[in-house]
Amino acid sequence: MSTTSCVFGAVHLGYIVIETNRLSDWRRFGADAIGMHHDDVSHDLMRFRLDDQECRFLVRKGPAEDVVALGWHIDDHASFEQIEARIRAHGVPLVVGTVEEAQLRGVERLLRFPGPKGITQEIYTTPVKSAEPLRMAASGFVTGDSGMGHVAITSTRPTQLRGYFNTVFDARLTDYIDETISGVKLKIRFLRVNERHHSIAIAAVRGLPVDPVRTRVQHLNIQTATLDDVARSYQRVHELGFEMALSVGRHTNDKELSYYARTPSGFEWEVGWNPVVVDENTWQPSTHQGISIWGHTPVGRTIVDKLDQFRLAARSLTRRENTVPALSGTGIPDD
Repeated sequence: MSTTSCVFGAVHLGYIVIETNRLSDWRRFGADAIGMHHDDVSHDLMRFRLDDQECRFLVRKGPAEDVVALGWHIDDHASFEQIEARIRAHGVPLVVGTVEEAQLRGVERLLRFPGPKGITQEIYTTPVKSAEPLRMAASGFVTGDSGMGHVAITSTRPTQLRGYFNTVFDARLTDYIDETISGVKLKIRFLRVNERHHSIAIAAVRGLPVDPVRTRVQHLNIQTATLDDVARSYQRVHELGFEMALSVGRHTNDKELSYYARTPSGFEWEVGWNPVVVDENTWQPSTHQGISIWGHTPVGRTIVDKLDQFRLAARSLTRRENTVPALSGTGIPDD
């Protein structure tokens, strides 16, 4: 089978798997604060919905306190088999998901394979739709052709991560952001696999091979249907006592208005509204200075938090980041 056909546009972020021992806190955070539809599956499994798809977040009991897998909805069987053929051609092992695993994720035809930073990548073709009406505090979330949002990852090897998503999904570079936080210079690469401005963001400390974040993901994002949904969920996060990471603000590159809450597992959760949709005929990558036009100021940061971050960064020097080399060496130049 040919491995050269482009799958860009047929790929959409479909679900996220989170592992935690704080299930009751996650239930309150996801349903009561963020406003998603919640379903208990068993005493150690729950799911959240954003739309008619049965599962958008699968939260399972376990010690990771992190995102452990990303599920990608592939539009058609030809594109699915194209991606499968690429992975096999690079000698990377694939595992067929069991019937039970597919049912938990609300999907059919599930395949999984290794991803950067230990985040398992899963692909599926057909999402299962739920007949049960949504019960949620939010009026709605934007999914569809754009997928369900995005994930941001910090990396000591950003070129290899960009190469990975290019090899597997034909990801395209949307733009860059240069940012300085507490004297540390960051470069952030934004990658898209469909019309959404980005489904993956990769942040790296410029000139230093350090990773200042404990978790595999720095944050994940979902998009609300209305500005009022952002404001109301922001208020609920505060009232229910969850930590806020960044106040409301608007980004320079995708123009999304959003805030960042801190999840019970420690990584951040961005709730946003109205990002730009990329026009493939006219879009050209560019570099923006700073992540925000206004707002997004840190909330509740202390000197102890900053010292912990420096310790984490120093510790990252002693361990090699897994980029799945067989899939990440695509000849993309350093940028």
